[in-house]
Amino acid sequence: MTAQIGTAVGREVEGGALAAIEVAKPQTFDGTPSKVSRFVAAYKLHIRMRLRESSVEEQIQWVFSYVQGELADIWKENIMEELEIGEFEFELAGEFLAEIRREFEGGDEELVKVVELKKIEQGERTMEEFVQDFKRIARESGYEGCSLIEEFKRGMNGSIRKKLMEAEN
Repeated sequence: MTAQIGTAVGREVEGGALAAIEVAKPQTFDGTPSKVSRFVAAYKLHIRMRLRESSVEEQIQWVFSYVQGELADIWKENIMEELEIGEFEFELAGEFLAEIRREFEGGDEELVKVVELKKIEQGERTMEEFVQDFKRIARESGYEGCSLIEEFKRGMNGSIRKKLMEAEN
């Protein structure tokens, strides 16, 4: 039966199994909580189908190559540093994927707001628009006091920040 299926789809059969099953390449993951379950499922499948013989470190590095942008960059940098200094160690790629699920799957809105707070910049907006966006994000970030003030200053346009610093002196 396996030989018939292999022949029907035009693949060679080795030892009674299909030699080359095509697996779709997973999409990149930007840290969006609503996408984490699909991300983890796609990577588990890909690792099982294509990277089974690779070391756990190679599998994790491969997954890291698809964790890009938005909310995921800061997390990725932190985990990579922790892996390098030995604070984190995964015996299985599945443990690493479980860590991704724990980190990004819903429930941690405060982390999402902290990342947004660290990324917000005034850009071309008026100061009033920037203040409103900053306040909206800051409310749920858990930041307060000096830390919150520093993030606000960091996000302001450079010329306004410079004038503010001159006024403080």
